Amino acid sequence: MGVDTYKRNGMRVTVILFFLLAGMEGCRMQQEKKEEIPQEEKSMEGQKEIYLAGGCFWGTEHFMKQIRGVESTRAGYANSSLEKPTYQQVCSGRTGAAEAVQVVYDPEKVGLPLLLELYFKTIDPTSLNRQGNDRGTQYRTGIYYTDVSDRPVIETALNVLSLKYDRPLVVEAGPLINFYPAEGYHQDYLEKNPGGYCHIDPVLFQQARDANRLADVPEAVEKRVFSRPGDAVLKERLTPLQYAVTQMNATETPFRNAYWDENREGIYVDITTGEPLFVSTDKFESGCGWPSFSKPIRPDVIEERSDASHGMRRTEVRSKTGNAHLGHVFTDGPQERGGLRYCINSASLRFIPKDEMEKEGYGEYLSFLGGRN
Repeated sequence: MGVDTYKRNGMRVTVILFFLLAGMEGCRMQQEKKEEIPQEEKSMEGQKEIYLAGGCFWGTEHFMKQIRGVESTRAGYANSSLEKPTYQQVCSGRTGAAEAVQVVYDPEKVGLPLLLELYFKTIDPTSLNRQGNDRGTQYRTGIYYTDVSDRPVIETALNVLSLKYDRPLVVEAGPLINFYPAEGYHQDYLEKNPGGYCHIDPVLFQQARDANRLADVPEAVEKRVFSRPGDAVLKERLTPLQYAVTQMNATETPFRNAYWDENREGIYVDITTGEPLFVSTDKFESGCGWPSFSKPIRPDVIEERSDASHGMRRTEVRSKTGNAHLGHVFTDGPQERGGLRYCINSASLRFIPKDEMEKEGYGEYLSFLGGRN
């Protein structure tokens, strides 16, 4: 295809996500007759597209369609040297095609920067031709555009992402050459097969649903700006335990911390920046000995990262502005609340009771205590 890592050619308005096929196991599936899906001829007025590759397209399609503002998705094969390749031909590695998902979205509801930010959560951008258990050139990561005006947006997103890694990124970025819809049985696969293979952490599906849904956030909250103090200031302000937890990824003792059994109404803010992170109406008793929440106060105030420390595979939770270690998120939370459990260190938080929020300068956040969707 002639597109190198960090080399960008013209971009298109259509955003198609390319994700790796679901493992070599999928290549051993019984061959099925290819079902051609005609390209939609409806008007794209008011809509945009993007094409992304990042692993099994079953999981990628399911992930992207959870995002508010995404109008439609379609699994397929991108930038193939062979016209209308079949799944088996793509699995052979001889077509040059990448498994991909076409994402059509409403830019009035969700922008390309947020779509890319969420997409990055589902991939290892430093892994070449491999995501999860899937290996092969068809499983490479890539962002392919159809509107050149998207090019600087993609470049900026990749540059920002590169700052988080010590190794170089191997995410392709360039114009879409072609896209052939995959066979019918690949479309909406995880909706038709809820227990089917997926390389994406299930935690991320809820994140996708939450990421862009808060259209009713007060304007004063949107405009509020928080910043991270320097390390010298943090050492002076924080207790030794607070510093160790937030800056050195330490863990406090369960059942012997400030907020594990706190039941008052109020908000929990980042101890390093003061930015609100969680709200009491999302707190529940999990029995683990640390404060547990079903979701953050807003999806954009936290970041989640893979954590392989201590011989375990977990998802770490950090504050986005403060880059402070908060804890981990697990999938054993109450199902009626979305199934997630954000297990957070009290030492990373400061609790502000409801009756003190106005005095503390958080009056605009009182609306979050009235119940949220």
